[in-house]
Amino acid sequence: MRIYVGNLPYSVTDDDLRDLFGEFGELASAEVIKDKFSGQSKGFGFVEMPSNSEADAAIKALNEAEMKGRKLTVNEARPRAERPRGGGGRF
Repeated sequence: MRIYVGNLPYSVTDDDLRDLFGEFGELASAEVIKDKFSGQSKGFGFVEMPSNSEADAAIKALNEAEMKGRKLTVNEARPRAERPRGGGGRF
């Protein structure tokens, strides 16, 4: 299951996410999303857990939990919306 983790402190790293969610079971991946130009965290990330039951336990335990003074938003990630590709060039 893919899990969205929002309202992350900007200092949180991929390893911090792994440590936090690793307490609930096996992880396939954990990534803090960063701005592609500055490298600064965007304040959210995604965790992938192969076991749905472990993922559900992590969501229940960590949603609205406090991390470094911020209340986390943790839920099952929604599929990405299809966005039109295109570049706004000249006609």
